[in-house]
Amino acid sequence: MIDLKTENLLINKEVNENLEIILNRKAFSNGYIFYGPEGIGKKQTAIKFIKEIFNKYSSNSNIEKKFLDNNHPDFLLIEPTYFLKGNLINRSEAEPLKNNKGTIRIEQIRNLKTFLGQKSIESLVKIVLIDDAHLLNEAASNCLLKTLEEPANGIFILLTSRLNLLLDTIISRCQLIRFKSFSYKQLDIFIRNNLDSSILDIYEEIDLQDFINSANGSPGKILKDIKLWKELPKEIKEKLDFPLSDNLEILRITKIISEELDIDQQTFLINFVQQKYWAKTKNRKIIKKLEDLKVYLKGFIQPRLAWEVTLLKIAIEDL
Repeated sequence: MIDLKTENLLINKEVNENLEIILNRKAFSNGYIFYGPEGIGKKQTAIKFIKEIFNKYSSNSNIEKKFLDNNHPDFLLIEPTYFLKGNLINRSEAEPLKNNKGTIRIEQIRNLKTFLGQKSIESLVKIVLIDDAHLLNEAASNCLLKTLEEPANGIFILLTSRLNLLLDTIISRCQLIRFKSFSYKQLDIFIRNNLDSSILDIYEEIDLQDFINSANGSPGKILKDIKLWKELPKEIKEKLDFPLSDNLEILRITKIISEELDIDQQTFLINFVQQKYWAKTKNRKIIKKLEDLKVYLKGFIQPRLAWEVTLLKIAIEDL
């Protein structure tokens, strides 16, 4: 499995220096919003920040273990949830539903008010981490706003890749911590230092620069894309020097794509092919057709039909 070596995380220097100042001064705000692209280390940085806060307020030496066990009495993680067979479960507990982003509901925010109302056990403060805060529904957002307005012995840290989806009134009550995208050079060093040895065979299949170029500065996206690449059937990988021109070959490949790939894999494939097409043809009409294909898939149009129509149109465009 491809995973991030947390001890080798890319450090956003500006963010790191900002948080160090906050820790050294113990000048904590009631709320923080860590925002920036997905897969750029916001959650890992937040966890590290929270541990450092607890270390300043607690002499307990088991903080690390309690975090790993998700068993620290003064820490609460709130993440998107959804219903599975009538039960409300956290997103991290529902791997089969990974394509569903989930929702943060008002009941979860009400529960955190109970959490904050209890006396701290091992620290002078309680800390609440809200992952993917842009997935708060309207009722939950309004409830959170009221909680932020009330004095409490708690610190809130909201993580989001979609700052524009948060209420302006919530944003105004929090200190913003921006996570910027990393440079090509930083990502190149990162990918070579953090790939498991079992994945080095990718070097023989494709240039890793393709993954870096499509990552939008996100190390997490690189790792996710490499994992998706490894899962692609060999027959599809061999046809990535699109555009295809043979109609029968197009029909055969689209059958494989629609039957063997889930929507995440198909979206990755579209993005990857777009990059290949652009490098090869510089044809904006082809890129637009692939963008339309993503819209069709999100709109639950029959995948095989959507792929067939798109690739056949591209074959005509490329003549």
